[in-house]
Amino acid sequence: MTKPPLTRPVPLGPRSVTVLVLISAIGVAAFGWPLLASGSSTLASHSTDAPWLFALLLPLLLAVVIAQISEGRAAGGGEVGLDAKSVALLGVLAAAGAALRPLGAGTAGLEPMFFLMVLSGRVLGPGFGFVLGSVSMFASALLTGGVGPWLPFQMLSMGWVCLGAGLLPGPATLRGRRELALLAGYGAVAAVAYGTVMNLQGWPYLGSLTTSVAFVPGDPLTANLTRFALYCLTTSLGWDLPRAALTAVLCLTVGAPILRALRRAGRRAAFAAPVTFKDV
Repeated sequence: MTKPPLTRPVPLGPRSVTVLVLISAIGVAAFGWPLLASGSSTLASHSTDAPWLFALLLPLLLAVVIAQISEGRAAGGGEVGLDAKSVALLGVLAAAGAALRPLGAGTAGLEPMFFLMVLSGRVLGPGFGFVLGSVSMFASALLTGGVGPWLPFQMLSMGWVCLGAGLLPGPATLRGRRELALLAGYGAVAAVAYGTVMNLQGWPYLGSLTTSVAFVPGDPLTANLTRFALYCLTTSLGWDLPRAALTAVLCLTVGAPILRALRRAGRRAAFAAPVTFKDV
């Protein structure tokens, strides 16, 4: 008896890809403006206000992206959004991710939710992964009381982590130890990258720090980049590296059964199967 083919719940079409590229470009600007803005720009002269502007803008853009990815079949029949089965799976995985995050809260940056997000994005694809990462981070913030201007940035960053896992090579052929090694390596890099980009979100607020690590509006890129690197090394690397190590270890040790469970759920759900009604 042959297994049914594994289908992904949200295959990305041209419109969804376009929207994802646009929100990612805006996200890069939202995170990287301290390093990208020139000294004469309005952002540099309002360095304490700019993070709030992006914090207000990003939720609206994220809502548009999630709505676009989640919508039903497009006019040409080329895109399929989240159906009832996809929403049910999204709810289960988002709840699991939200429940895992507080387990390591406050303990050297250990966040076990990262490995589940990486594995889910790998199996269920970049479209579903982006929605899952954003929704999981939002749910975990409600659970832990971590709602603040940083939340939209966390949602976007986790969406990128899951989206990247869905874009890793060999989704249909790479299996076994090589796949686990790929996911462990990606998870470790993504965990450090997540911490680094989140540092960019809060860095402009910290002008009261010593100028050796603080953002200085209007300074050259090389000078601010050096300060940012020192800021990461002295403040967050001790959290990012344990998070990366835990993500890699969990991918290598418990990744295989979770991948099998996710793929089994995807096959049984038959996301791409057309819905038909028969007279009885």
